[in-house]
Amino acid sequence: MITHNKSTVQITAILEKLFEEHFDKKPETTEALAVSGSDRRYYRLTSGKTVAIGTYNTNVAENNTYFYFTELFRKHQINVPEVYKTSKDRRAYLQQDLGKTSLFDLVIKDGYTEPVRKLYHKALAQLAKVQWIAGRETDYKQCFASRQFDEKAIMADLLYFKYYFADLQNIPYDRSLLISEMELLSKDLGRVQPQTFMYRDFQSRNIMVHDGKIYFIDFQGGMQGPPQYDIASLLWQARAQLPGAWKEDLLNGYISSLNDLHVARMDEIHFRRGYVQFVLVRLLQVLGSYGFRGLLQHKAHFITSIGPALKNLQTFLSDHPQVPAYPELRSLLDKLSSKDMQDRYTTAPNQEKAKLEVQVCSFSYKAGMPKATGPHGGGYVFDCRGLLNPGRYAAYKYLTGNDEMVRQFLERETRMPDFLNYVYSLVSINVDDYIARGFEQLSVSFGCTGGQHRSVYAANQLAAYLKTRYNLEVTVTHLNEKKWVMHDDTAEPS
Repeated sequence: MITHNKSTVQITAILEKLFEEHFDKKPETTEALAVSGSDRRYYRLTSGKTVAIGTYNTNVAENNTYFYFTELFRKHQINVPEVYKTSKDRRAYLQQDLGKTSLFDLVIKDGYTEPVRKLYHKALAQLAKVQWIAGRETDYKQCFASRQFDEKAIMADLLYFKYYFADLQNIPYDRSLLISEMELLSKDLGRVQPQTFMYRDFQSRNIMVHDGKIYFIDFQGGMQGPPQYDIASLLWQARAQLPGAWKEDLLNGYISSLNDLHVARMDEIHFRRGYVQFVLVRLLQVLGSYGFRGLLQHKAHFITSIGPALKNLQTFLSDHPQVPAYPELRSLLDKLSSKDMQDRYTTAPNQEKAKLEVQVCSFSYKAGMPKATGPHGGGYVFDCRGLLNPGRYAAYKYLTGNDEMVRQFLERETRMPDFLNYVYSLVSINVDDYIARGFEQLSVSFGCTGGQHRSVYAANQLAAYLKTRYNLEVTVTHLNEKKWVMHDDTAEPS
């Protein structure tokens, strides 16, 4: 493992050097940006009104794919961020800053308004250019992972759903028959034509809205595949919950845009039939992802997405009673999308909260452990001192567990994710029992050396998990906050 002192300090130095070489001035600020599932690291570098996004990724093959697609798309006047400069080893690059507003942000914030609907139409019209115009010239040997979304790739998505979501729900089914049906389904869909450029993760979080225009990001996972998959990814995104009328209107708009592009030999009836099949595949792939990230890795955002994803699946099955045309798979999906299953993962606005209140705190062992309070004499105390301390490094000494830079350090360079998985499992045992027995109080404390980095982050993460998973009242207190080291007290005044 590369120590974070080397990686982050050197990464920011590399990106700042690229910034200075390209813009002929040094950046005044370098801000770490939040990341989700990828290993890429993003920073916003700013000098006055000059802003760029610095990206660092050790996967050079992935970077090369991104550079190739960027050049190809820009050639065809498809809006993607401009790559300003790359490092010699092609691990670091500067690109255009498109701001902070995605299409997803707008639909959540503004709702199903006419301006938002028009932006969706623009996104699909531009997607058609990506698939059918740029796709004609694409050299799929440039794809860094898979070149084609074929029978094997479809089967992998179906198995991802089976192992990481369906099998975790304790619903009985004929496993041998289900596998046989999945193999038949993947074989049928693997032969679907036409095949164009397939974005693979075409959802509204990857569509930025900048100066009123649509821009695409995170397309390096593209490959050859059925264009219907991308449309399904956007229109059936779980958290967006687009109305049925919108889905039909937007699909019609996409097909109209193909006529504008003079796409030949496209059988609309066959295309729509394939679209329905790939909606199902995408819905199952997404549930597999949410199961892996949420139920196994305990990430709160993905847990909250399971309820909407199950609702999506129920809507789809209701609208298409003959899909899938495999009895065991259909039976399993009906059970998984039932109201009881949706309720398990959905917190209704008027749902009564459990009486249990959880107090979560961080503390410094130097100041002593917190005293037990409440009728049950306290609760869990977890020692974070076995994890690598960000406070050892100058870049993080004056930050806290609330800061994005520290969050990335702990998630990427330490065993904090493993530590928290054990914490979630242990605390959940008591939470389940306390709720069932009507208890009203549980405390969980996290300690580290200074009560500033590791314990603060861990307390915040557990609180988010409990609020999301159980709809509980959770309070977080950082007991050593007034003593956090936020600046160098030994520095001479300027």
